[in-house]
Amino acid sequence: MKHVIQRLMLMAIIVLGVVTIVFVLSRVLPSSPAELMLGGHPTAEQIANAEAELGLDQPLLVQYLKYIGDICRGEFGNSLRTGQPVLAEIAERIGATLELTTLAIILVVLLGVPIGVLSAVRQNSLVDNVARAVAVGGVAIPSFMLAIVLQMTFFGFLNWLPLQGRLDPIISIDSPIRPITRLFLLDALLTGNLEGFASALAHLALPLMTLTIVLLATVVRITRNMMVEVLKEDYIRTAFAYGVPKSSIYYRHALKATLIPTLTVIGLTYGNLLGGAVVVEFIFDWPGLGGFLVFSIIENDFPAAIGTTLFLAGLYLTINLIVDLLYAVVDPRLRAS
Repeated sequence: MKHVIQRLMLMAIIVLGVVTIVFVLSRVLPSSPAELMLGGHPTAEQIANAEAELGLDQPLLVQYLKYIGDICRGEFGNSLRTGQPVLAEIAERIGATLELTTLAIILVVLLGVPIGVLSAVRQNSLVDNVARAVAVGGVAIPSFMLAIVLQMTFFGFLNWLPLQGRLDPIISIDSPIRPITRLFLLDALLTGNLEGFASALAHLALPLMTLTIVLLATVVRITRNMMVEVLKEDYIRTAFAYGVPKSSIYYRHALKATLIPTLTVIGLTYGNLLGGAVVVEFIFDWPGLGGFLVFSIIENDFPAAIGTTLFLAGLYLTINLIVDLLYAVVDPRLRAS
């Protein structure tokens, strides 16, 4: 419990630091937030009225305290493009991002860890060489190029999967998925909408395949390298000498020793993925937070850009906190210490 409290306090300090940095940057930019909000060539009177509306005519300390208070209440302001509260815009799009990234990280773990173990167990074999080649290729190929190749193959050439979007327009009209969790696959199953489920799954396939291939390389490499080192340990050799079944040695003893670094990589990758799948979301016209953030920056939607950035920062820190707490579950020695 003491460790949890310490981590929560550290997380609060980091969040405060992020909020402070964002506040300072928004005030030291060449153009003021009021000018960014107005766009074009506003007059001095328009800028003054906008600054008064945003509270920018008050002392900097007062602005900062008000800013902190608004953040604590979950008030990020209204989007300049849509006029809707930024938090409502985030809530509408977070489901798409979570559905894509969570399924991607699950597939990466289910595929990457066994492939990494198999590659380490059969070092320098055909399986190992193929796995290492795929890992290097996955790191080397840019995600946008892979996404375009998959679109050309599965949509343009084979015509098996849709090009982009999250749901077929006809399904959206005839059999719309009633939003419950905003995770389309889950909502379709909960409401018994099989047509909607099939359409959502088909539209999810290509962006999910892109992210899985790109991320798979990292997990395979980390798992393989750690397993190679662990298999050289004396206690592993002793287990082989005593005739312990190989499957038990590989997955119960050796793999367990690699879980801490592997868990770290998976947690950091998932956190980065939540706000970093911008390219994939853009290419596949996926209505997630990444694309929303990019368009907000391009169109000078100051409240939306700042609010989304802070939300993603908080989400990233939360994931890191969960991973840190999982260390004690994986290794009881850390819990004892």
